[in-house]
Amino acid sequence: MPAEEKIEVKPEGGEAEDVTTKKDGGVKKRILREGHGTEKPCEGDTVLVHYVGTLASDGSQFDSSRDRNDAFSFKIGKGEVIKGWDTGVATMKRGELAVLTCRGDYAYGEKGSLPKIPGDATLNFEVELIDFFGEDISPDKDKSIMRRVLIKGEDYQTPNDCAQIRCHLIGRFKDTGKVFDTREVEFEIGDGENHNIVSGIESALQKMKKHEKCQVDIQAKHAFGSAGCPALGVGPDQDVIYEIVLNSFEKAKENWQMNGKEKLVQSELAKSKGTEFFKQEKWARAIKHYQRCFEMLQHEEYEDEEEKKKSKATILAARLNLAACYLKTNNDFLKVVDHCDEALKLDDKSEKALFRRGQARLAMNDFELAATDFEKILELQPDNKAARQQLHIAQQRVKAYREREKRLYGKMFASMRSSEDMGDYKANGTKAAAANGSDAGEAAATTESTTEAEVSA
Repeated sequence: MPAEEKIEVKPEGGEAEDVTTKKDGGVKKRILREGHGTEKPCEGDTVLVHYVGTLASDGSQFDSSRDRNDAFSFKIGKGEVIKGWDTGVATMKRGELAVLTCRGDYAYGEKGSLPKIPGDATLNFEVELIDFFGEDISPDKDKSIMRRVLIKGEDYQTPNDCAQIRCHLIGRFKDTGKVFDTREVEFEIGDGENHNIVSGIESALQKMKKHEKCQVDIQAKHAFGSAGCPALGVGPDQDVIYEIVLNSFEKAKENWQMNGKEKLVQSELAKSKGTEFFKQEKWARAIKHYQRCFEMLQHEEYEDEEEKKKSKATILAARLNLAACYLKTNNDFLKVVDHCDEALKLDDKSEKALFRRGQARLAMNDFELAATDFEKILELQPDNKAARQQLHIAQQRVKAYREREKRLYGKMFASMRSSEDMGDYKANGTKAAAANGSDAGEAAATTESTTEAEVSA
């Protein structure tokens, strides 16, 4: 808001309210202009405010965002500002204008903030709450999943991948507010899709503490997407808002908490889940499980030959399946090559690794390297029709590329020869003019004109 803009406020003399939780009078609020709506900032919300700070003792101003014409933002309840602001701003609504009177122990304490604010000073802040919004927990930080804590949880632990969850959900359409989903549900993080639990909810749950209540604003791409959810009455491309209460959870064991045998069992389960999602063409979910599968085993050393063999086979399968997933998504061919390279370290004759790496190299226009991969497959399996077909495509593209290069360089050299010829003509004409005692400028002009005519012809 510009500094010169007039603000309509209530008459002086309104009652100041003690807004501290202890009711110790440390922060009092006097409303100058009512806000709108019913929502107030929650802990962790980012708030945007304008303010003017003055000393209660003499009214002298020590700071003003309005004078700078630059609104100030901070996160509520995170200790980024004085205690009085965390306490007072949390009681305001959007558009509200109020005076917060903060006692010294809720402001800058005994030390003050010299030279403008002495120790133990009581301060008045005229604060306007412009807006507030929750925490952006979306993968791309594009505000497609926004989370607000309504009731703080207990302890400090949060669910991890594969944790067992019990929660209560209320889902509403963002545009109408109509409730479409109310239920108590138990499921495993990573397996939510099989229970009509969208990825935005899983992302929020992994930030929550036990008994926490939060609100999550989820754009369609992290909700039910273009397919919608007929079972819940959700149409395509609908944004939703969920209210979530995390009743309880049991964390899955981290890698460092498991022994070798447990890792073999859990990695096999992860691989099976990945394959389920692969068959459903849910590539991102499949990738997550295959990634977990090989990460559990990649640094584990086994002495027992059977366990060693099983570990190697599981890692190999996970690497190959990850390569297949990234091929399907068509967005990261370098990862396809990386996973195939690792697979070939485990089995240098893996036809699947060679074939998928060859496909990725074709997509990246590495035609010669792709041809090499398909040739290796045919050395191992001469009757492999798919590899032969891909080899033919790679060879045709190598041929076309070389022909384009040949034409390009041919034109380049022809241009260079033409430039050299023009230089010879100019040099010879200048020498002849000098020998005849002609005017140098006129001879050069005549030679240039003659040369251009010959080149054009």
